[in-house]
Amino acid sequence: MDMVYTPIFILVFFTSLCQCNDQLTQEKPLFLKDMLISEGGDFALGFFSPKNSNNKFYIGIWYHKISEHTVVWVANRDSPITTPSSAKLAITNNSELVLSDSQGRNIWKTTNSTTRGVTGAFAVILDTGNFVLRLPNGTDIWQSFDHPTDTILPNMRFVLSYKARSAEGLFAWKGPDDPATGDISFGMDPTSNLQGFCWNRTLPYFRSFVINGMSVTGGTYHGTSIITIETTINTRDEVYYMYTVSPGSPYARLSLDYTGKLRGLSWNSTTSSWAVISEHPSADCDLYASCGPFGYCDHTEAIPTCQCPDGFEVVDWLNFSRGCRRKEELKCGKENYFTTMSNMKVPDNFLHIRNRSFDQCAAECTRNCSCVAYAYADLSNAGAVGDTSRCLVWTGDLIDMGKAINPENLYIRLGKSPVQKKSKLLKILLPIIACLLLLSFAALAWKCKRRGKQQKKKVQKRMMLEYLGSTDETGNKNTEFPFVSFNDIVAATDNFSDSNMLGKGGFGKVYKGMLGGTKEVAIKRLSKNSGQGTEEFRNEVVLIAKLQHKNLVKLLGCCIHEDEKLLVYEYLPNKSLDYFLFDSTRKSMLQWSTRFKIIKGVARGIMYLHQDSRLTIIHRDLKTSNILLDKEMSPKISDFGMARIFCGDQHKANTNRVVGTYGYMSPEYAMEGAFSIKSDTYSFGVLLLEIVSGMKISSPHLIMDFPNLIVYAWNLWKDGKTEDLVDPSVKENCPFGEVSRCIHIGLLCAQDSPNCRPLMSTVVLMLESKTTPVPIPLQPVYFARTGRGSGNKVLSMNDMSLTELEGR
Repeated sequence: MDMVYTPIFILVFFTSLCQCNDQLTQEKPLFLKDMLISEGGDFALGFFSPKNSNNKFYIGIWYHKISEHTVVWVANRDSPITTPSSAKLAITNNSELVLSDSQGRNIWKTTNSTTRGVTGAFAVILDTGNFVLRLPNGTDIWQSFDHPTDTILPNMRFVLSYKARSAEGLFAWKGPDDPATGDISFGMDPTSNLQGFCWNRTLPYFRSFVINGMSVTGGTYHGTSIITIETTINTRDEVYYMYTVSPGSPYARLSLDYTGKLRGLSWNSTTSSWAVISEHPSADCDLYASCGPFGYCDHTEAIPTCQCPDGFEVVDWLNFSRGCRRKEELKCGKENYFTTMSNMKVPDNFLHIRNRSFDQCAAECTRNCSCVAYAYADLSNAGAVGDTSRCLVWTGDLIDMGKAINPENLYIRLGKSPVQKKSKLLKILLPIIACLLLLSFAALAWKCKRRGKQQKKKVQKRMMLEYLGSTDETGNKNTEFPFVSFNDIVAATDNFSDSNMLGKGGFGKVYKGMLGGTKEVAIKRLSKNSGQGTEEFRNEVVLIAKLQHKNLVKLLGCCIHEDEKLLVYEYLPNKSLDYFLFDSTRKSMLQWSTRFKIIKGVARGIMYLHQDSRLTIIHRDLKTSNILLDKEMSPKISDFGMARIFCGDQHKANTNRVVGTYGYMSPEYAMEGAFSIKSDTYSFGVLLLEIVSGMKISSPHLIMDFPNLIVYAWNLWKDGKTEDLVDPSVKENCPFGEVSRCIHIGLLCAQDSPNCRPLMSTVVLMLESKTTPVPIPLQPVYFARTGRGSGNKVLSMNDMSLTELEGR
């Protein structure tokens, strides 16, 4: 945990004469002013007081040679010392370590029942970061490595389970300045003793691994050769995890953050900061069961997304958490076969069958009609003794799967195999072929019918082109819009090469291309089985072709070719806003001046859509992924497939088909299908709060005790603590008055009643003029989302609540 020490401690630390060796003896206890330093100077042990801790003191271990104080172990994390003047850490006559306060009360101690009567023990801080209590004969009777808090250091044996019972595990700090045991924990799943889990209190947050006997080797990170070797060892009594780093590598640690991230970190001496070399969860779809039953998080894509295995299809494209369903119902019989999925993180909720070979494991699942999948691993590489097999079978929905570099095969049961289908098809076709030879007239009639269908398809294509070129709601012709040939697009994208893919969303993929060999463009290829059809395609083409504003993406052309529908946009090199904002390694590139420029640019773009264009346009899907950034990091609003046009004096409308993204939708739209220009205002308010905080509206687990970002921001604003909302990566160098005003405006825009939200023209004025008054926002009413485990997102008036938070 990264620490900043209080000024009082710094004064005591640097002005006192202190004990600075590596050993603690019975004759020389450790007092507030003292510090132990390991022989090589890598680690130090002593008293520390975190920032904003109200003079609470702890015994901890931290790195001694680096500029950023980083605590890796805390002894009395849940029992701070509040009267530190005569506090001390001492060794008793029974060879125990005892921490006591100035009134002589024992705050923390070790228990060594086997050493009663043994004297002469001493404690030493090692260059590994381990604090060891040792007898004179060299026997270690206690060590801090056996009692980790939130950090695993190189060569540290992190015990996952002992004698088939899960060990205590890691517990994150309660907050950035509070070492107390927090809600986030990591350890072995007690029900299976085979997989690691991260928990938010008692709820699974993400699942990291299933023991499969393999070691994982790292590579070069941030320009420094740091090779890590990770392995999980399974002995007769215990299962433990350990990693090592190559000699001469910079400092490295594995830390569980209070936000729920398990991060591998390496010290970068050039920037004097910790560099993130690995992070779990690394994507939204990594969160537990986020892809629903039979869905898996695919990390082989440029942007990790939920996918369905072969033989399955998406239940709901707008809500992937509902998972996937079989294309063909599973019936028990010999016709079933198993498809192989490689490089998988196998699902949760398995049954572990012992003492089986691979063939026996496969047979166990094959003969059981209720078994839907199996996986096998040889645990001899993990040091297992006795039964070295690991046969897992599943009898229900497959939950929380992932695809990356995991060296594991998963075998999923499907219906009829391709060979069986082909054999059955031949049996059916043989008499048909014989009949067709005798009934040539029928064959001729069938050909004519097929030709008629092809002709009808050509007519439909021509009608589509005429449709795009027809008049719109205002009576204006669209014939001036340029069409691009499919052959030109294929050439521009190198036949839609994966190397040219910029991203992937719910409606298809986006590719980079060189149109005509000279002009860089971005080409949106709508998926054939996506939810975006002809109406949305026409909507985006007709709408955006008529819009001219520097904060709106420019559409250069479109293409229709058989079932293909493609849109050609200007190319924006810096991708989308979420690419920077929600990535811990990139968000520092968005300093406050850039963020404020993006906020104002998006506001001007929306104001143009609502007020200054020839048409009144409601976007209906404003979110960070639809805000693209040009080379100057200026924002451009994109994706007008869901937009609606208002004509004349029309101000609001209703729809039976609610589209968009939950969290960004206004309450009246999500609940009743009613939308207006104030719906976009609500989405802008959410967007603004995300830009200021660097947190997602859809990630309430990052905001302890609050249901969502809006409620969290309102409570901080009400208590006069708006600075706590600001993204730490920009907090030090931003003008607080300007940031506070932005938060105030964001809360105004995200009010529940559309009548209370300001017009976007007023929002632009409030952002650009500090003298424009800003009204007081009303307290938000929030909707609790239920059914996380099932993946069904239910919004109900019965779940509405208004909470007044009070200090305790």
